[in-house]
Amino acid sequence: MTKIAIITGSTRPGRINYGLAEWVFDRAVERGDAEYELVDIADYNLPMLDEGMPAAYAQYAQEHTKTWAAKIAEFDGFIFITGEYNHSVPPALANAISYLNGEWANKAAGIVSYGSAMGVRAAEHLRGILSELQIAHVQKQGMFSLFTDFENFSTFKPTELQAASVEPMFDQLTAWTQAMQQVRSGAQAAA
Repeated sequence: MTKIAIITGSTRPGRINYGLAEWVFDRAVERGDAEYELVDIADYNLPMLDEGMPAAYAQYAQEHTKTWAAKIAEFDGFIFITGEYNHSVPPALANAISYLNGEWANKAAGIVSYGSAMGVRAAEHLRGILSELQIAHVQKQGMFSLFTDFENFSTFKPTELQAASVEPMFDQLTAWTQAMQQVRSGAQAAA
């Protein structure tokens, strides 16, 4: 069965990102169309990128990088939960993504964003990063407002309209994740 990681995008104390990630995970599991796992980047204690070699060489020296790489390599696809910080991707998420290269390549991803402008600017920046790493990101995305989908700007309680925004993303992601398995098989055969 296709295996998809739901990856948190923040490590801050008091973060609201985790509550949204849990909600996405619960919705994903209800679908039954893939095996989903919630992957919290905070659990990996990744310092600012500290590898001496570029990730494309896959010559990881640090144990935390090796552990992170092994986890990400398990998956066929990803859902990134991103808030918007300074009109862009949260630094912890950008850092976690930057540690690796081949473990991301030729896999599919969906995005669930949130912020004062529903996180759309962060999602667009994230799309550029994902493209560079050869991650096929789907067009549909879940989007949530800090003003209407979070009670007191802290507890995730989505409106019915915005809650429905994740369904088309899930539909596209599961199809693309399965298609990218063939792409990876073809790339491995050519190597």
